[in-house]
Amino acid sequence: MDITAKIAEELGIRKNQAQAAIQLIDEGNTIPFIARYRKEATGSLNDEVLRNLDERLKYLRNLEDRK
Repeated sequence: MDITAKIAEELGIRKNQAQAAIQLIDEGNTIPFIARYRKEATGSLNDEVLRNLDERLKYLRNLEDRK
């Protein structure tokens, strides 16, 4: 399953926005930091969308691990 594409579709954002946000989260950046200082990388995703993306990412990765 392509987690990035699934998240992008569910949240109504572009796949490249989702990829950038996932990469920043994986690097250890916090949601407020990404929302405030990495707008150019994520295409100006707000903190609400980023939080939803983070929660969904954790859920889908956990689901994949259990399979």
